[in-house]
Amino acid sequence: MGQFRHLQAADGHEFAVYEALPDHQAKAGILVIQEVFGVNPHIRSVADGYAAEGYAVVAPAIFDRVERGVELGYDEAGMSTGIKLAFQDLKMENTLKDLQAAIDHASSLAPNGKVAVVGYCFGGLLTWLCACELDGVACASSYYGGGVAGVREKHARCPVMMHFGELDAHIPLTDVAAVREAQPDVQVFVYEGADHGFNCDARDSFDSGSAALAKQRTLGFFAEHAA
Repeated sequence: MGQFRHLQAADGHEFAVYEALPDHQAKAGILVIQEVFGVNPHIRSVADGYAAEGYAVVAPAIFDRVERGVELGYDEAGMSTGIKLAFQDLKMENTLKDLQAAIDHASSLAPNGKVAVVGYCFGGLLTWLCACELDGVACASSYYGGGVAGVREKHARCPVMMHFGELDAHIPLTDVAAVREAQPDVQVFVYEGADHGFNCDARDSFDSGSAALAKQRTLGFFAEHAA
């Protein structure tokens, strides 16, 4: 089990992060980026899971910029609140400052200084932006990043893989095809029969087979490029 602590971004903003550490020396650091539901029990369990795989994991509470301690459920009310916080209230330039501070902290926890990034939903978009715009990212694995197609012309500074669900109405396969065309060096996987949020075991769209395969691929990718 991890615990919360506080970090400070370059502009002085103090924010919470959930930090989960392995029992032994860390292979590398991992930045886990939340969905629109905050650093809720599911995201903490994801962080704990990567710590159990031997990584030093940091999951920043990026909503602290506008409201502290946000933990939303996966119902309609939670979705509505989360979308407003993510896409209306947050300023991307500030969010990236927080993510950079979290990357730097994760690097300090890893003997090799390397940090991989993984994010889900809104965090999937932020994972792509981390790979393109922030320092110290060894590799990145983006899960069903809504909005990635809209910024697909950016240039990644590190190896990237992406995971999408075949049935995801939020991210149609035409968008996935556009990302593939624009980014031939990015590994793009589409999971047959999977919907948006297929990795989250707290959602009705959870698909255990797709989630297991995507994590296997992600762990292999991180082992190759970060560990």
